[in-house]
Amino acid sequence: MKFEVFDKDPSSAARNGALTTDHGAIPTPVFMPVGTIGSVKGVFHRDLKEDMDASIILGNTYHLYLRPGMEVMRAAGGLHSFCSWDRPILTDSGGFQVFSLASNRKITQEGCSFRSHIDGSKHLFTPENVIDTQRMIGADIIMALDECTPGDASHDYAKKSLDLTRKWLERAITRFNQTDSLYGHTQALFPIVQGCVYPDLRTAAAEHAVALNCEGYAIGGLSVGEPVEQMYEMIEVVHPLLPYDKPRYLMGVGTPWNLLEAIARGIDMFDCVMPTRNGRNGQLFTANGVINIKNQKWGSVFEPIDPDGSSWLDNMYSKAYLRHLFIASEMLGPQIASQHNLAFYLWLMKEARRHIATGSFGPWKSEMVKKMQTRL
Repeated sequence: MKFEVFDKDPSSAARNGALTTDHGAIPTPVFMPVGTIGSVKGVFHRDLKEDMDASIILGNTYHLYLRPGMEVMRAAGGLHSFCSWDRPILTDSGGFQVFSLASNRKITQEGCSFRSHIDGSKHLFTPENVIDTQRMIGADIIMALDECTPGDASHDYAKKSLDLTRKWLERAITRFNQTDSLYGHTQALFPIVQGCVYPDLRTAAAEHAVALNCEGYAIGGLSVGEPVEQMYEMIEVVHPLLPYDKPRYLMGVGTPWNLLEAIARGIDMFDCVMPTRNGRNGQLFTANGVINIKNQKWGSVFEPIDPDGSSWLDNMYSKAYLRHLFIASEMLGPQIASQHNLAFYLWLMKEARRHIATGSFGPWKSEMVKKMQTRL
């Protein structure tokens, strides 16, 4: 894997560049559509590639491990072949999903035992077998197993959790170095920097991860209940400690304005289910603000969904038509809304890269953040 920084914004820590894998190049900053079970819900790969130019998607280790299972995944030749996606893929470790099971899991030094949300069967994730599972999935970028603490965790709990995550990380790297990719392309392992909302823990986590000299670094455990100001503060604590010449991935964040604020704080990679999940429920993100398309006032508005954005859908469907589909419970409605939101996020990243290159990111970001948060 190769990462290059091309331009640096003069007024912030924002930068643009490219992350190159064996399955292709990823321009950064980048938003990665979430394909939890090998599909971005309700969206054709054709549309992701041809109309939105998505350079990378995500898969989820926990969900793919349970269904279809690693026997099928290995027989298919990995996730790229299984889901017919020939561009880069990133998989998370499954840690967030396991730890969100609460009463159905138990954490020990060995790893995390849990019961499947599908059939209640018992399973164990360890730092080693999570690496093995991601080798079988075959993603270009994979994650080390970690514990994701809630945003309101005490310092004492967060410290104990971080100590465990750091030990797991060392075991994961050892396993990664002992094994090879199964499908003829290279894989890169990213540690996940935890530490909740405590600067001393975040600092310790980042310094430990950097000392292990990995190819990129993820920041986890944010946007999990803490105030947004604390999320930004933790990014500001961590990003100067991470190598300038390696990519930084903020996991599971977030709104369009969260992304721009994080870019200004030096983040290169993002993922979130928000574009598709909120779209399925009728919430649209646009260049001028947020729309609840189910509201009656859109019923006779025949203008495009986002006149000032660049969604490929915007010249095809009006607000009135999309509202009609939702009110009529037509499945095309959530599909169009999901695709619009994804297209908007990807357009926003492209615009961010352009403004970084021209040195105008700072004022553009401030204007866009204000506009996008408006409730229309």
